[in-house]
Amino acid sequence: MRSIERHLALWILGAAGLGALLLGLVAYLVILSDLNDTLDETLNTVATAVADRSSARPTGAAAGVPHTDPDNAEIVVVEWTPQGRLVFSSDPRVALQFSPRSGLARQRIQAADWDTYTVARADSVVQAAQRAHIQQEDAAEAAASLFVPFLLVFGLAAVLLILALRRGLAPLDRIAVDVAARSASSLAPIDTADLPREIAPLVLALNGLMQRLADSLQARQRFVADAAHELRTPITALRLQLQLQQGATDDTSRRGASEALQAGIDRAQHLVEQLLQLSRAEPGAQPEPLQRLELAALAQSAVGRASANADSRGIDLGARIEAPGTVAGDEEQLRVLIGNLVGNALRFTPSGGVVDVVVAGADGCAVLRVVDDGPGIPAEARDRVFERFHRAPGVAPAHAGENTSGLGLSIVKAIAERHGAQVTLHGGSGGRGLEVRVVFPAAGAAP
Repeated sequence: MRSIERHLALWILGAAGLGALLLGLVAYLVILSDLNDTLDETLNTVATAVADRSSARPTGAAAGVPHTDPDNAEIVVVEWTPQGRLVFSSDPRVALQFSPRSGLARQRIQAADWDTYTVARADSVVQAAQRAHIQQEDAAEAAASLFVPFLLVFGLAAVLLILALRRGLAPLDRIAVDVAARSASSLAPIDTADLPREIAPLVLALNGLMQRLADSLQARQRFVADAAHELRTPITALRLQLQLQQGATDDTSRRGASEALQAGIDRAQHLVEQLLQLSRAEPGAQPEPLQRLELAALAQSAVGRASANADSRGIDLGARIEAPGTVAGDEEQLRVLIGNLVGNALRFTPSGGVVDVVVAGADGCAVLRVVDDGPGIPAEARDRVFERFHRAPGVAPAHAGENTSGLGLSIVKAIAERHGAQVTLHGGSGGRGLEVRVVFPAAGAAP
């Protein structure tokens, strides 16, 4: 498993080590340059001093050979006559080449490079020379003298760096211990007190995720409990109807019990289908790719499928297209949305009533309206009817034998939210009935 602490330490120490090498190289080059200038100035000073001394001697006086050991001399001094005759050499074994031109020069003598400085006077020419590698050796020694102190400083900095990294990453360890100690059902937020600024966004994101998970788990538990409660009633009814059929003594009773049993099976099947539709519309369900769909065509298709049901109830069902709206959506889910709205309207509209499915436009958005002239829903109860298994108090189906599961509008709202649409309830025309309005995003807008 990759360690952030080790990764950061390696990169920082590696960068520091590379910086140390570059610093040592720069120090060597700077010291070498300074030594070159200093030693060149020394050669100049020595050659000038000897030339001045030579000029001060009486004419015809011979220069004596020094008694110092020439093997230990770092600087070799040679004096010539202006014609190139050797007058004096501090180390006769070093055969410097005569040069009447004043200034710095480099000569190759006996497989070694020598830096020379020449002072040319009217009566003498003096050369001071030194091996070139001596300057480089002195520069290397000076740079090496900095190595040990720098190594100690680097080691101390490395230790402090590792301690700082461990202290800085300690909140992550504390969070890890906190999360590891929790049970599978513990989704309380992580304590954000005294968190470093760099870690706070991660912890806040984790807290948001755990809150969403907690909400999802609560919703699922509530849904399972409600579904079990709602399924208990039709299953109990089916059992009673089956017992009535088995105990029927004549064909008329048996036929009536069979019809009641069939109706109970239909209601149970409808409830199960709505539960499946709701599960597919849940936020965590796998979404299908969105397509560009004509809302008018979907509305007309839904009206066509429900026409037979409307006719059997004596209800005038129609579609009115005021503006052909284009939406981005999942075709099957939008069919379910419109089908639930139309089915609800037919269920609560009495015989002789009217249900209109209208497709319109507003501010570039596609709008679907399903309007009926049934009993409607009181304004104070409209917010709660979108809850699962909730039925508006005092509002019952208009047709005998009808029953509702309380899931239709929940399914509509879940599908609408997955498409970025907004569902609202309004009073019908003339103060009677109900209008369900679904406003889809403008064409091209992301849901």
